[in-house]
This record gives sequence, structure tokens and C-alpha cells, in this order.
Amino acid sequence: MSATMKAMSYAVYGGPEVLELTERPVPKVAPGSVLVRVKAAGVNPVDWKIMAGGLDPFMDINFPVTPGWDVAGVVEAVGFDTPEFQVGDEVYSYGRRDTVQGGTFAELVALPAAIVAHKPAALSWEHAAALPLTGMTAQRTLDTLGVSPGETLLVHNGSGSVGRTAIQLAVLEGVRVIATASAKNHARLRQLGAEPVEYGPGLQDRVRELAPDGVDAAADFAGGVLEDTLALLKPGGRHASIADWTVLQHGGQYVWVRPDADELARLSLLVEAGALVVDVAQTFPLEQAADAFRASMSGHGAGKIVLTPFTP
Repeated sequence: MSATMKAMSYAVYGGPEVLELTERPVPKVAPGSVLVRVKAAGVNPVDWKIMAGGLDPFMDINFPVTPGWDVAGVVEAVGFDTPEFQVGDEVYSYGRRDTVQGGTFAELVALPAAIVAHKPAALSWEHAAALPLTGMTAQRTLDTLGVSPGETLLVHNGSGSVGRTAIQLAVLEGVRVIATASAKNHARLRQLGAEPVEYGPGLQDRVRELAPDGVDAAADFAGGVLEDTLALLKPGGRHASIADWTVLQHGGQYVWVRPDADELARLSLLVEAGALVVDVAQTFPLEQAADAFRASMSGHGAGKIVLTPFTP
């Protein structure tokens, strides 16, 4: 194996222009970890928010940084005492670590076995890389809210990847879902089982038309919607956000999902049963990661953006 690999990296905070194709050392394979050859890497808004310095107050950043937390690939090597995996296994992961440096936008990435799961055979590489962070975030949010069959859940930003997954998971549990989205995405949300409403001014009236007594719970995957959420909740209603920590001051919960192979395996079971679908909007080769970030920043709402291996 070569001592170096291709990776997209940045040495300073900034926009997509700071990303560049670099040669980086192949990661060491620690005991209890696996080295994964990247077949696809998901793009998440947090990737370019970190690159812009948005998480500097909360996470240690060691430059140069290879971004990326989502990955699907093949196990290339295993560390000592890693019985869960063998070379050649197809795996996927939400690969966040406590320090930001060695991410998934590279030919190879080393990850602790505890956050790696076997890839469902039903998923392509691209669809597998699109699921971990968004899927686990949706799952954790619904677990936090404790939604039950027969309840009504309001999903802010139902057309985003987290929202689409949350809709499906809630519907599977017998929950009625009202989801906000632009009109162009309403048809897709209906297919997933939600009742779509246009976001923006007048939202409270539109939701009240569907749920005159209000909603039992609200999941905020957008930010900036706390006033609407509080106005639409029934007495004793629950709310959680992944985008607005001020919910903590108003009886809500702030969700920051943790990497966990067991939690990812819960989603794998649903995928294998045909009960959960993943939408991929666009793919780019890894060397075009800057263009992928620009596409992600545009808020297209048609599914995940995924990076594929470097062009030979």
C-alpha cells in the first residue's frame, strides 16, 4: 500500500475555494479500528459549516483538514483485536470524531469499529453514504420526542434529507406527519406519507387548517421557526431542534447525534425490509468537492449530494 493517498483538504477556514486536492499520509490503523477504502462519501451542511469556522467554539480543528463524516466503502485493513470486521467487508458509517481532521473525502479513512456498521446489500454505495448522519439524526430526534401512534408531528423542513427520513420513520410508527416544504417538493412528501404545507409567513394558519387543536410534537430541521412551533404545540407538547439551541430555553431539546454502529444498524434493518428509502440528488467525483459544497449550499431540497471516488 502506498504511504500516501489523495484527499480533499483545506488549511484555513473559508468557503469552497479553500478546498484543494492534496496528498495525505495513509491513516494508521489503531487497535479496534478499521481502514476503509472510500466508495462514496456523503455531503452534509455541517461539512461546509465547519470549514467556514462555524464549529470552532465547540470542536478542536487540526489543520490541514480533510472534511466529511459520512462514508460507505470496503474494509482495507483491520487493527488488532477487531473481530467485528474482516478485510473485504462492505461497511458504512457516520464517522465523526471528537477532533476534526481526518475525514471521509479521501481515498482511505480510519474509523473506530464501534461506529462502523455492515452496509445493507440493498443500498448502492451512493445511497449508503447518504444515509448515516441524516438517518441517525432523524432517528435520534424522534426518539427524543417520544412520538407515539396516533399523535401528530410537525416537521419543519420536511424536504431536507433529515426531514425526509424523519417522515418515513414517524409514519412507520403510525404517527400523523405534517411537514413544511416549498410547493415543488410537496408531491414527494405525500409519497413518503406526510401532509405537506408551504413554509413561511402564514404557516400557523395553514397548519391549523389541518390540525385545529395543534400538534403533539414538532421536529425543527430548519432553524428560525421557534415562534411557530410554540404557537402550534398542544399544551404539554414536545419539541426538539437540530438547528436552534435556544429551544433549550423554551422547554425543548437540542439534538446533536452521536456516532454509534448499533443505532446505524437500526436503520439498516428498515432498509433491508424495504421500509426506508434514501433520495440522492446529485453525485460528484471527489476532486469536485468544492462544486458539491456549492450545490449543498443552494438548498436544492431534492435529496443528498454524494461524492464518488477520484477520477482515475
